[in-house]
Amino acid sequence: MKKILTLVAVSVLGGIITLGAYKVLFQEKKGIIITTAETQPAFLTTNNTSNLNNIYNAPDLTVAAEKSINTVVNVKNLAVSSGQMTIEDLFYGRSQQRAQVGTGSGVIISADGYIVTNNHVIDNSQELSVTLNDNRTFTAKIIGSDPKTDIALIKIEADGELPYATFGDSDQTKIGEWVLAVGNPFNLTSTVTAGIISAKSRDLSGVNTQSFIQTDAAVNPGNSGGALVNTNGDLIGINTAISSQTGSYIGYSFAVPSNIARKVIEDIMEFGNVQNGILGITGGALNSGIAEKIGVEDTQGVYVDSVVEDSGAEKAGLKKGDIIKEIDNIKVSKFSDLTGHLSAKRPNDVVNLKVARDGSIKTIPVTLFKNNTITLPLVGQVRNAKTEELKKLKASNGIKIIQLDNKYGDYWRKNGVEEGSIITSINDVKIKTIDDAQNILKNKSAYESLRIELINTNGEKERYNFR
Repeated sequence: MKKILTLVAVSVLGGIITLGAYKVLFQEKKGIIITTAETQPAFLTTNNTSNLNNIYNAPDLTVAAEKSINTVVNVKNLAVSSGQMTIEDLFYGRSQQRAQVGTGSGVIISADGYIVTNNHVIDNSQELSVTLNDNRTFTAKIIGSDPKTDIALIKIEADGELPYATFGDSDQTKIGEWVLAVGNPFNLTSTVTAGIISAKSRDLSGVNTQSFIQTDAAVNPGNSGGALVNTNGDLIGINTAISSQTGSYIGYSFAVPSNIARKVIEDIMEFGNVQNGILGITGGALNSGIAEKIGVEDTQGVYVDSVVEDSGAEKAGLKKGDIIKEIDNIKVSKFSDLTGHLSAKRPNDVVNLKVARDGSIKTIPVTLFKNNTITLPLVGQVRNAKTEELKKLKASNGIKIIQLDNKYGDYWRKNGVEEGSIITSINDVKIKTIDDAQNILKNKSAYESLRIELINTNGEKERYNFR
């Protein structure tokens, strides 16, 4: 019995010693670790604090937002479109035409109600309405539009003067400059997003016909036609497009520069159409590959491949092989730099080119000419014919074919029609200028055939009928 009691006592004593050692060695050490973690934090160092302060050095955009938000409007377009015909349409004899409502934005540019927007916002409009930021709605009428630049001018009749945007100089904008995009996305009232100018002179067409300002300010469906403004609230662009695989904003937005938009609407108001000033060259932008191919050392600028006959460029003395480095003191590194600046000019305006030629830089003033060439469907490039060209082929009127269409050129040549032939009538109407040809094509029905009469380079009269 004594042995059993002794064993129990020893066991109890061992347990007590073990428990006491655990508390001393483990629980007290754990407490020290927690205390250390609390008294020595591993964040908010001096450098991090400085970086946080830098965040608050961003420009104050509230003034720009206040100046612009009431100048941007919602534009609603009730259009009639021809949708796909269904079996039910055929069975019940219903029309293919469908009423379609589209919305976009616009910018008030005068106190009496002139509004600039995108051509694609008002395209095919049957009924157009404008809602101001104070929720008043007005019927709008189209003054004019230009599909090439995607700019349109509309007008409303409102009681009293309206707040309006002030144009800024888009040529003076800089990459990295803060901007605001103001519009009506998702049928909301005026909404402001902020970003910077990511690039200038962006061409999305691939044929050097565009010159957009690119920004990373969020632009979504419904923003088209809205304002891009600088930190002063000045209008520097009209938001037009986004680059997206989803149809919504992913970081790339594009705006028509204000200098181009302003010139287009001034032309529409004064002339009823857009007056384009033509330099008169063909060519392309340089890079190392092209420079090596043509044997020059420059890798930036626009290389002149040919000079158009009777153009301002020819009269000013531009030559094949010239490299255009600047236009009106604006650096030219790609073709859209050149076309973007020219898009804000009119016939008879003078531009100053800095041109690299034979190792030296020359300054050449060029008077821009009115475009006297157009593309005639199925035929190719045509221009107004000179008196001596008409006399040579014994034609009393007509326009001259200067370049046959790439797709149909072989067909024309097989039938004896070459560059230099004179087109005398289209759809049985005599033509004297390219304006006559454009008017005939504009009024031509989509189902009407195209009838062309011409005199070929052999002096033979021919007639062609295309369906």
